[in-house]
Amino acid sequence: MARPDKPPVVTVLTAPGEPEPPGLNALRARAEVRFASDEDSLRATLPGTQVMMVTDFRTEALVAAWPEADQLEWIHATSAGVDALMFPALIDGPVKVTNARGIFDRTIAEYVLCTILMFAKDFPHSIRLQLEHRWEHRDTERAEGKRVLIVGAGSIGRQIARLVGAIGLVPHGIARSARSDDPDFEAVHGNDELFDQLALADYVVIAAPLTPQTEGLFDSRAFEAMKSTARLINIGRGPVVNTADLLDALNYHMIAGAALDVFEEEPLPSDHPLWAMENVIMTAHMSGDFIGWRRALTDQFLDNFDRWQAGDALFNEVDKRLGYAAK
Repeated sequence: MARPDKPPVVTVLTAPGEPEPPGLNALRARAEVRFASDEDSLRATLPGTQVMMVTDFRTEALVAAWPEADQLEWIHATSAGVDALMFPALIDGPVKVTNARGIFDRTIAEYVLCTILMFAKDFPHSIRLQLEHRWEHRDTERAEGKRVLIVGAGSIGRQIARLVGAIGLVPHGIARSARSDDPDFEAVHGNDELFDQLALADYVVIAAPLTPQTEGLFDSRAFEAMKSTARLINIGRGPVVNTADLLDALNYHMIAGAALDVFEEEPLPSDHPLWAMENVIMTAHMSGDFIGWRRALTDQFLDNFDRWQAGDALFNEVDKRLGYAAK
């Protein structure tokens, strides 16, 4: 059923100091738009708010200001991960949550493919040699035929499987339940097969959301299960990996390397030992961020806002108990 003619109230929650998301003028013509960036400002704007657009995926303001949410119906997170938004009152209540699934999938897959090829062709070492003006010929690996285990076989994992499969790597997935007939994976294995599959993989890609089940999943036991020649790639969430155990695994050659876009602590401190490791590729939580991504996120929200105003089903609705959009 369509909404009444009275303009709805939309609150946009950004990080402190973050500029207004681009493209909101179209929303202002149809709604009362309020802005908040911390707990105090959110407490002031939440009363009467029906819709929230949350651009700060690390925010703790929402749980603190939640008692003021007297008319809230829907929260949209402009990120794939919604772990910071999941607290008991929201999980147990009627407020719907949607996320930005689909916006970053392809660019994250491109990042993963890039890091695999960088490892195979030893580009980190070549770049260091170039900076030193040194000529050093050497042989490098073939990527074709290597087995890639993608932990998290959702929409991002599927795009990763498609790209790595296109150049001859062999993608396997880990998901809640096994499936043998997935067109993008050689096979998708259940969570209970994780450690068996880790022992077979040449590249292990973490594409899983942060949930109570995945937090700290990659610890010393997981690294001990991996091949000593395997590389870890994390484009999911930092706390899925126990950083201290990863450092041990790299220092003691339990695994051959890691490409990390996300970390338990962000920004990563400048004196952290990961910075100095020659078998580590690091980026600043940017694997999915392409030129124009902020406007793309706003456009996606506006498309879903059209549905909400018309009384239609929202897309990318999150299963609040699982912590991600399951469909």
